[in-house]
Formats: sequence, C-alpha cells, structure tokens
Amino acid sequence: MSIKNVTIKPGCISCGLCAFVAPELFEVTDVSRLKEGADPSQYKEKLKQAAEQCPVRVIAYTEEPENDTAKTE
Repeated sequence: MSIKNVTIKPGCISCGLCAFVAPELFEVTDVSRLKEGADPSQYKEKLKQAAEQCPVRVIAYTEEPENDTAKTE
C-alpha cells in the first residue's frame, strides 16, 4: 500500500506531537503541516502512528494499493 494523500483537517491545536513522532513529515508553525517535498510513502508507519496519536484526530490520509503488475503482451 502507498500513501496517496495526507491532509490536516481544521482543528489542529499545534501540540507538536506529529512532528515529534514523524519529524521527516510534519512541521508545526501556527498549525501542523506536511513538510514541502516530504514523501509520506517512505514513512508510512510513522504517519500512521502520528495520525493515531493526534489528540484531536485531524491527520487524515488515503492508502492505495501499489500497482506492481506488469503488462504482458
């Protein structure tokens, strides 16, 4: 599975837990945000952990199966 989309819904309290759990993905200024250029698929487990531990549950993501099938003619 690969991570297709990560969003931070309104309601972030800027606690910094996501940046503590997954500093490769998140930064906190006035609210939490995904770092520019961050690749969530490289840090799937940390992303899932950050989303689960978020006290206000505002981190959302979509998982999609990776397309590993090769076409044969």
